[in-house]
Amino acid sequence: MDIDFPLVLVVLTFATGLIWLLDVVFLRKRRLAVAEGASGEVEAEEEPKEPYLVDLSRSFFPVLAVVLVLRSFLVEPFQIPSGSMLPTLEVGDFILVNKYAYGLRLPVAGNKILAVDDPQRGDIMVFRYPDDGSTNYIKRVVGLPGDRIRYEDRELFINGDKVETRFVARLPPVELRREYLGDVEHDIFLTLGRTGRSGEGEWVVPEGEYFVMGDNRDNSNDSRYWGFVPDEMVVGKAFAIWMHWQSLTSLPSFDRVGGLE
Repeated sequence: MDIDFPLVLVVLTFATGLIWLLDVVFLRKRRLAVAEGASGEVEAEEEPKEPYLVDLSRSFFPVLAVVLVLRSFLVEPFQIPSGSMLPTLEVGDFILVNKYAYGLRLPVAGNKILAVDDPQRGDIMVFRYPDDGSTNYIKRVVGLPGDRIRYEDRELFINGDKVETRFVARLPPVELRREYLGDVEHDIFLTLGRTGRSGEGEWVVPEGEYFVMGDNRDNSNDSRYWGFVPDEMVVGKAFAIWMHWQSLTSLPSFDRVGGLE
């Protein structure tokens, strides 16, 4: 079973903060009263020792609160688990996601409390998988509300216009192409020798939803197969790679550190 880290963080922050608050308001006064009753007077340096749980909560609450605010409203780190965004993102890349780019949302619930901007075509977007509402996915925004998207013969069309691509290199088992998606230029992979019509179709993007695709076009589970991403499932915009760590048996690498396009 996957651990819901945001929920755990919220619960721990609330619990430690509540314990600390209860101690400040009630428990500390009671300890002092008991000590005064036993000795008649208590010097500051002789105050009764805090219970272990209170001391732990007082130490951890500020740290947990800062982490909660940072990852909920500013920047959250993610690790790339699959190759669906190759060649842009590799398995083992650690990325940073801007949580306020598309508006501020409540932790766990995800409700937007302050609108900032909307996802734009070409953005690399992190979102919760619509079918379960909890698994984090990362894909590129291809279709905006109202767009007509068509994918045919491994070619992408938006509102009837074919998206321009340019051959870059043949790197068996894939072909590397440069795609010009609006104002965004990025690389995509097409698998050599792939036959069949998998992922083909035509879609009209509803209001408040987005059509997303992986850059590894023939190896990506995306909107072509399960539909659109509702705005309430959006997590944020990926903007940088800060580390690459393939596995526990290898050392972290910083060769891929940099911004994303």
